[in-house]
Amino acid sequence: MKRVIQRRKSRVLGGVLFFLCLQGAVAQGQEAVRAESAPGAAVDEQPAALPLDDLRKFTEVFSRIKDAYVEDVTDQQLLESAIKGMLSGLDPHSAYLEPQEYEQLEESTTGEFGGLGIEVGTEDGFVKVIAPIDDTPAERAGVQAGDLIIKLDDEPVKGMSLQDAVSRMRGKPGTTITLTIIRDGESAPLEIEVERAVIQVTSIKSRMLEPGYGYIRITQFQDETGRQFIDAIKALMSEHGGTLDGLIVDVRNNPGGILQAAVATSDALLDEGLIVYTEGRIQSSRLRFSAKAGDVSEGTPIVVLINGGSASASEILAGALQDHERAVIMGTQSFGKGSVQTVIPLDETHAIKLTTARYYTPDGRSIQARGIAPDIEVRPATLTEMEGGPMFSEASLSGHLENGEDGASGKGRQQGGNTEVRNDYQLRSALNLLKGMNILGKRGADIE
Repeated sequence: MKRVIQRRKSRVLGGVLFFLCLQGAVAQGQEAVRAESAPGAAVDEQPAALPLDDLRKFTEVFSRIKDAYVEDVTDQQLLESAIKGMLSGLDPHSAYLEPQEYEQLEESTTGEFGGLGIEVGTEDGFVKVIAPIDDTPAERAGVQAGDLIIKLDDEPVKGMSLQDAVSRMRGKPGTTITLTIIRDGESAPLEIEVERAVIQVTSIKSRMLEPGYGYIRITQFQDETGRQFIDAIKALMSEHGGTLDGLIVDVRNNPGGILQAAVATSDALLDEGLIVYTEGRIQSSRLRFSAKAGDVSEGTPIVVLINGGSASASEILAGALQDHERAVIMGTQSFGKGSVQTVIPLDETHAIKLTTARYYTPDGRSIQARGIAPDIEVRPATLTEMEGGPMFSEASLSGHLENGEDGASGKGRQQGGNTEVRNDYQLRSALNLLKGMNILGKRGADIE
């Protein structure tokens, strides 16, 4: 009995020392983040006093597990599980990053990694698809934003940590995994087989939809997105003689990415003013980002397309352009991921990803759990063009009076043949809105 008591005392002491060390590590991590965000800023927050009663409870549980669990567990296993539990219990985005997860996080910001090509979160213990990434195995297999993944192959997801689920979805290119998902509108779960591949995300895609009307798709915000966005606008303008009649910026199913990339993209379209600001408990999490003079598009009318898969950095862009009345936001309500995660290294191979602030639009609207509401709501739809019968007009009548203009054919303007625009109702609506704005703008100029 005396040995058991001594052993428990040593474990209690070890647990207390562990928390003392942990508290010191978090304090050091906060200093590192503060130094990165605001060089020279003083550390004005002091670590809170340790809750001794709760620590005693923790060490008692720790001791009971060590003595009575059905299998032997090491101190390291228990302590790492405790860290994971502390972070996962806060919100769906805070996490403990072990070497593999830490490496995967770094890969995801550079634009190349192995896996399925989906951005995920958690909901009710399951994995929820925020958005499939363009031109990836997940998108080609039919995975959709809002899908709830309940099984990975034959293994239930319930109770699995998000990091474990992500690790299981990643794997050797060429191997397959079966996702069992629940989807709104479906009466039974769906099974989708997806073949893993090396995911190379192209952040910016651009082209002319029709003469004068440009289209830029932002699939994800990466390190170089801001520069690539500016280059894409300049190329489109050059293609149409130096100006554009309208521009569509598509961030549908864009899961976000790097804050600075969203700021740079917004800055490219604004002459001045606040873009986004963050509010948190520590000084380094209170940031403000403003636009520099110069609108690279030279005032081109803009429509931004969003949907339920537009999250985080996408919502920052849409919110900034909406508050400054620089663009019309069209589509459906965005995802509502308005929190800031800071990666705090603990050592060379481990880190914690901790939610430290909330995003706010220039007008002070919080994005978190609310999202961006479009100015014009346009839901996805499938359109079927009706086949018309024979058309009769004045020109069909025998002996009709001629038009009176040389070379008049009696035929109206032909409709464009862009199949992509015809099949995408939201994109088609955006293009029609820009055309209407352009027509009214020209008529207003003629009247003046």
